[in-house]
Amino acid sequence: MSELFLELFSEEIPSELQKNAREGILKLFTESFDKLDINFKSKKSYSTPKRLVFFFDEIPEKIEKKGMTIKGPKVGAPAIALEGFIKSNNINRAEVFEQNIEKGRFFFAKIGPKITLVKQELAKMIPDILNKYSWKKSMRWADHSLAWGRPLKSILALFDNQVIQFSFHHLLSSNLTFSDEIIEEGQKKIKNFRSYLKLLDRKKIILDQNLRKQLIVKQIDKICRTRKLKKKLDEKLLDEVVDLVEKPNVLVGKFNMSFLNIPKEILITSMQQHHKYFPLFNQEDNLTNIFIIVTNLEDKKGLVKIGNERVISARLSDAKFFWEKNKAQSLVKQVGKLKSINFFSKLGTMFHKVQRIRKLGAMIADQLNLNKEKVEISASICKADLLSDLVGEYPELQGILGSHFASAQGFDDDISMAIMEHYLPLGLDGKIPKKPISVAVSIIDKIDTLVGFFGIGEKPTGSKDPFALRRTAYGLLRIIIENNLSIQLKNLTNYSNILYLEQGFKFPDQLNLNVITNFLRDRLRNYLKVKKARHDIIEAVTSSQVSDDFVSLYKKCLTLNKYLKKDLGKNILTTYKRASNILDQEKKTINSKITGEPNSILFNKNEEKLLFNQINEVRKYFSSVIKNENYEKTLEILSGAKRTTDNFFENVVVNDENENMKKNRLELLEMFCNTFDNFIDFSKIEGA
Repeated sequence: MSELFLELFSEEIPSELQKNAREGILKLFTESFDKLDINFKSKKSYSTPKRLVFFFDEIPEKIEKKGMTIKGPKVGAPAIALEGFIKSNNINRAEVFEQNIEKGRFFFAKIGPKITLVKQELAKMIPDILNKYSWKKSMRWADHSLAWGRPLKSILALFDNQVIQFSFHHLLSSNLTFSDEIIEEGQKKIKNFRSYLKLLDRKKIILDQNLRKQLIVKQIDKICRTRKLKKKLDEKLLDEVVDLVEKPNVLVGKFNMSFLNIPKEILITSMQQHHKYFPLFNQEDNLTNIFIIVTNLEDKKGLVKIGNERVISARLSDAKFFWEKNKAQSLVKQVGKLKSINFFSKLGTMFHKVQRIRKLGAMIADQLNLNKEKVEISASICKADLLSDLVGEYPELQGILGSHFASAQGFDDDISMAIMEHYLPLGLDGKIPKKPISVAVSIIDKIDTLVGFFGIGEKPTGSKDPFALRRTAYGLLRIIIENNLSIQLKNLTNYSNILYLEQGFKFPDQLNLNVITNFLRDRLRNYLKVKKARHDIIEAVTSSQVSDDFVSLYKKCLTLNKYLKKDLGKNILTTYKRASNILDQEKKTINSKITGEPNSILFNKNEEKLLFNQINEVRKYFSSVIKNENYEKTLEILSGAKRTTDNFFENVVVNDENENMKKNRLELLEMFCNTFDNFIDFSKIEGA
């Protein structure tokens, strides 16, 4: 048994490309081995900024295949099919014969025992895999045709301690590697994977990215224990830093305490996003002026530490200057300047947008019984921080910085919070606003966006959603449902449409607001799937009514999902199914719908009267209940009809010889099913 060892040495590859390449190329190797029946014990993929390494062990040196008879195309098939059969199996035409089998007459060939040398297969396989792998971002260099993540400098390929000879574009495989390109110009000969690891170890290079991560975290933990500080590691940043170094060295840096007067979000963003540092916190979770630097070099003289401290201090000095300047600029006075920032070319400027959502704020404040002035002020100034120097420098902090500006200028806490939270949620699973004013402003901002883009025909199609409208709609639904809000969305979307028209934005086609309701309904289906609701229940609930009360639809779905498999649900489905089956059969026979109301005068059986009265009791309940009713009680009422319907079916012949009696009884059953369908469309439930 032998090992396969491949190293691809290049210039420094960005972190996000490293992970994809590690996984993608390893997957292509595995698929190729499966196709050729090459077995192995284990597989590994590693990366450092300059190295991509793949390792398989206990691979056989040769593969023996027993002789067999293989079936080809049918006799009489196009000649190209037979040619393909001969070529793919590396045989001659003389070796092919015809034979009858159950399905007809086919071509066959006998393939003798075959021994394949794995090393020879690898020489063909490896360049093929490297050509197949597709980089998210690639580049060409010099006059070479190869497109790679970063300029590829050498390929080390060994099998059974011998070089696998092949060419890949302008490069030839070898047994050579660079041990440390910065210090040594020459290459080192490698005998096998073990000797390769020893070489790297002497140079203090850690090949395994997981070991590098463990080492970095361990050193940070030690620093925190010694200084009685706390870490809050951003995992995404940590993985990125791990891929930026191959000789990790953890240093402690400091900046001037005076910078802690700047909002912590600016400091943390500067450290994490701009410089890849890790901030540290005291035992009360307050940010300190101490941070972690992970370098690729030892820092015996402390110069690397000093250099990094100078860089962060320069950035924070600029941030402090802009903070003092921007917090003194009145947000209210900045609103007029939003005319200089486009919202979207066909939908006006940010000034137009905040004027619209300010007016929408008055309507939603009435619906949610909120302080109208707070909602309107929040809506008016929620985008004003976009004009600040700090948001220009830190765009990811829009809203957050506006909240700090508002607090510094004496605005109410609810208003400051609404400026920060109206962008939420930032992702599908992100935090949603909970404060009432924040919730209101977030909702109307999203409604304005949806109405505007749908109005100009920019709704999502297929997999294309360039303006993230699906995410906007999904976030809107989450805010409404998870805050248990009963609001009139159709009224808000209708008024939003009017506000666009009042500003002179004429949509090419008259906007059908039901399109937006249906779009939200589709997002509700996705939301309910995440909540593990059954697909048939989701369809039964979402297709039953043209409703904009999404909290009600959500509660119905979860209640049904909980109870349909229990006796309560089984009683409802059994009752509904029995009636609907009779109706379906009759509708097929007469090829039309059953219309009309049953006439109680024609009832000649007590069971008919009892069922009629039961239906009316259910209808009375539906018409009297308040919004966000107790749906468990509703299911109990529907389930309670089982005894009445059982008695009806046992004692009443629906298909009576008297056509008038038959028609009246069918209309009674239609009335029964329609009453149930007022709750949900039970016909879409599996088993109904």
